[in-house]
Amino acid sequence: MTDQSNSHPLRRPRFVIAAAIVALLMVIAVIVTVTNVVGGAKPAATAQPTATKTSAPPSNADADSSPSTCGLSGYSKTSTLTSLPKTTWQLVGTMAAPNSKSFGPGIVTDNGFRSCYQHTAEGALFFASNFLALGTDQTMQKQLLGLVEPGRGHDAIAAKPATSSTASTRAQIAGFKVDSYDGKNTTVEVVLNYSSGTLAAVPIKLTWLSGDWKLILADDGTMPIAPSALDNLGGYTPWSGA
Repeated sequence: MTDQSNSHPLRRPRFVIAAAIVALLMVIAVIVTVTNVVGGAKPAATAQPTATKTSAPPSNADADSSPSTCGLSGYSKTSTLTSLPKTTWQLVGTMAAPNSKSFGPGIVTDNGFRSCYQHTAEGALFFASNFLALGTDQTMQKQLLGLVEPGRGHDAIAAKPATSSTASTRAQIAGFKVDSYDGKNTTVEVVLNYSSGTLAAVPIKLTWLSGDWKLILADDGTMPIAPSALDNLGGYTPWSGA
């Protein structure tokens, strides 16, 4: 009898589960390699305003009180994301990205770069999802660093040499989960469904800064929490535009 456990692709030592998970100024795509998935995944080694509403500064003294850079109204200190947000989808690079007049992106430039999201868990979800989509478009390379929180992680990724991805694996958004949200910081998990048939959860840490969400990186420029392979969407909210 064939040993099915050894032949399962997710248990192969260097199985590549994803390409274009995240892109920054000097990095077009990151290939995520799963080494012994049973023990956990580790990565190898993202204008014209469309909204004009104004927003009152949030009352939470612990949060950045700066209003939305493009005037998107709405602020929440706790997550109100309990159901599927009303969404339209647009292809960005090779990935379908979510759009909403309420949640963002509130600014889409002539070349398609997207920024400015609502100061809510919904806005954070839309930022994270659009960031991943922007990472699949090599023409966005020079702008993506502006979506990263200033600091050591920002400087580390900016110092890396430019690269380009030749990987053929593509992914689409399949679901999400908000792990934490306090009005200032949040962790959003976006589930990607790859053309290889693999599901992977990508945890994205964000902070509200100067009127928009910003990506948090570790001091070495990597993602603070490693992506992980999934067997199914259990525990996540299905959400897809493809």
